[in-house]
Amino acid sequence: MATKRIISDKEFGKIIIRTHRLARNISMRVKPDGLYLTVPPYSKTEYVMEVIGQYRSRLLESYKKIERPRINFDFSIQTECFRLTLEPGKVHCFTVRQTDDGMKIYCPSDTDFSSEGVQKLVRSAIVRAMKRSAEAYLPELLKMWSDRVGLPYKKVRINAARSRWGSCTASRTINLSCYLMLVPAHLMDYVILHELAHTREMNHGPQFWELLNDMTGGLALQLRKELRNYHTAF
Repeated sequence: MATKRIISDKEFGKIIIRTHRLARNISMRVKPDGLYLTVPPYSKTEYVMEVIGQYRSRLLESYKKIERPRINFDFSIQTECFRLTLEPGKVHCFTVRQTDDGMKIYCPSDTDFSSEGVQKLVRSAIVRAMKRSAEAYLPELLKMWSDRVGLPYKKVRINAARSRWGSCTASRTINLSCYLMLVPAHLMDYVILHELAHTREMNHGPQFWELLNDMTGGLALQLRKELRNYHTAF
């Protein structure tokens, strides 16, 4: 049984359907790059699309509010843990560099940002910049929290997943998305503590939430809700 299906869609661009063995209902969330769904096992694509149809108008309204802005030299990202700007330079392709002022992407001075192909290339460069920063920042933060709460892990991997902030395998490998660089520091901490809790409790049962509540001062559900409603700048 497939755990992930990607369907092209004229209005959302793409619809990403993930199967989760613990899901009991279909959950839907719009993001700048498409519509994301989590569905119970054995959910047929035809049925899932019917459900989307029932809510399509409302989902499209939400999607239009968070559509990705067009990137140009005025674009920047300024968060607590990540800064990025674009500058023209004497380069032939989009070049990512770390500077004292944060990450910079140097672009050919004659870059035509109205081109969809250029938009795709510059977005790819931004992801590279986020991933480079995340690889330097997140493992240290994870280690700090692991030592503080006494929950060891085996190793950490940084990816560029948009549909999942983090995950933890049965072998205690923790995966973290570089998109965490775009969220407030307290939500970044929450995701890390969430995954560390999974090193002891692999499911989301009562014991998991009790453990996570202990580590977040009783704010686990509040932080989960805040993260679910948070929209990144990119």
